[in-house]
Amino acid sequence: MKYENIQVAVEGTVQATLSLYIQEDYADTYGERRRPMVLVCPGGGYEHVSVREGEPVALHFLTAGCHAAVLWYDISKQGVEHPQELKELAWSVAYIREHAKQYAIDPDKILVAGFSAGGHLAASLGCFWDKEWLEKEMQMQSACYRPNGLILAYPVITSGAFAHRGSFDNLMGGKAGDKLAEELSLEKQVTDKVPPVFMWHTFEDGAVPLENSLMFASALREAGVNFEYHVFPHGGHGYALATRETAMKEGVEIEPQCEQWMALCRNWLKYNFVTL
Repeated sequence: MKYENIQVAVEGTVQATLSLYIQEDYADTYGERRRPMVLVCPGGGYEHVSVREGEPVALHFLTAGCHAAVLWYDISKQGVEHPQELKELAWSVAYIREHAKQYAIDPDKILVAGFSAGGHLAASLGCFWDKEWLEKEMQMQSACYRPNGLILAYPVITSGAFAHRGSFDNLMGGKAGDKLAEELSLEKQVTDKVPPVFMWHTFEDGAVPLENSLMFASALREAGVNFEYHVFPHGGHGYALATRETAMKEGVEIEPQCEQWMALCRNWLKYNFVTL
């Protein structure tokens, strides 16, 4: 495996970096193999970036026949606000697509995975990639940063009654207002341009209520966007892999039923993206 750490180079970036985990291609053995790429956006309420939802998750996507990456995007503590994080994600997708040949990546199979607030970030790119305002911000064609699929784990979606208020406060910063909050309520921004989605949540999530993903699933259905959606009966918020590997020292974030999500996601990837 090759590992690289790339400085994100978009206007306004403070310290954001892109970590790449690239499987060796061994062309003499396998021929011209091009793998999908899964770019992971950890959560953290746009206030920090969770290490538990970064590298450990990325390494598991390698076992699905993919390359993987983690975006350590800027946060409110660095003084940034919307759309800075989205610009950093769009830049990262564009960088991966531009260097697809170098890394043996299939440029038409670049997926973005997001956890909690990182799920909001991933879903934002899924909803906004084709918008003129983002193309103007990025100063490049939208096709450069278009995601081909989304993987959303207990995502922050709505700014309404079931909002994780801290995420939106941190995201909007000095731009806080009803109009912007409405625009960032993603269940209201879904169109048929959103790529296919794999999504999971827990019934017992007390931090980001299940209604967030329920409303997004309903909007996807109405728009005709293909998705796979799992709700597990037990487990709280921020469970990452739901195993000892990603549990904090107290060990709360372990739930055997939730642990199934990665196997289910690998299966979804297999039938939709991985053709080795």
